[in-house]
Amino acid sequence: MSLRSLSKEEFILPGTAACPGCAEVLALRLALKALGKNTILVVPAGCTAVIQGMAPHTSFNVPVLNFAFAAGGAAASGIVDGLAARGISDVTVAVWAGDGGTGDIGLQALSGAAERQTDMIFFCCDNESYMNTGIQRSSLTPFAAWSTTTPVGKKEPKKDMPMIMAAHHVPYVATACASYPADLVDRIEAAKKFTGTKYIQILVPCPTGWRYSPEKTIEIGRYAVETGIWPLYTIQEGSFSLSPVSERLLDDSKRRRVSEYLESQGRFRNLDQAKINEIQQSTISMWEYLSRINGTTIFFQG
Repeated sequence: MSLRSLSKEEFILPGTAACPGCAEVLALRLALKALGKNTILVVPAGCTAVIQGMAPHTSFNVPVLNFAFAAGGAAASGIVDGLAARGISDVTVAVWAGDGGTGDIGLQALSGAAERQTDMIFFCCDNESYMNTGIQRSSLTPFAAWSTTTPVGKKEPKKDMPMIMAAHHVPYVATACASYPADLVDRIEAAKKFTGTKYIQILVPCPTGWRYSPEKTIEIGRYAVETGIWPLYTIQEGSFSLSPVSERLLDDSKRRRVSEYLESQGRFRNLDQAKINEIQQSTISMWEYLSRINGTTIFFQG
């Protein structure tokens, strides 16, 4: 798609409470343009609940319902059922949750909604920590990353939420990155064509928690993709395919060194060469796996 074809109408108005360089508000601005005005936004606790502004005012120009951390999937299920009971079929219900509201506190409700095939789009706005409450680690924080609760670096790998969601046999799963707006909008346009639970996980670099200068947000997101640390792909009805942006990286000579990504952020400043090599090797192994499954059906849709 061309960004020129996006709606000129703005669904995020001036006056948000976002931090300078926030990729989350950029991703949401693009997402709402792709979703359109007939959207109800469900926001579990997290950065977005603050970004929208102080009650009774809001900078979001669509209906927004704020819910507890754990309630994203359950709240969306109730709204979808309520709309159906009223015979309303032209409204998209979208959950906009952080990594904690998706993979940790919110996982049980999301899993239940996905098992019921609730007709919604669930966005995981992944800044890889609990940024709103003080930069604590989440299960989606990457290996070796600093946070206030992992001062010497996280010891565990990042939870693979897209594959977890695909294992629920939902019709559409995708990864995206705020630094690639056209690709992000393409993922959303594709998701809208399916009925049932759709899941999109968007990497949104965070200057505050990742420890870099705000003007580098787009650059940092591109590093994540170009080094292969964050592959862009879709799983449509069980079939896996790399997005065009990432497919060229099957040729490993076209991938940048992961050290370029790690060195760009203060949260990795304590890494020694051994850990950098470990992350590099892990990335190589992941791409060997991706090359094997690209273009194949990895989950049966029964």
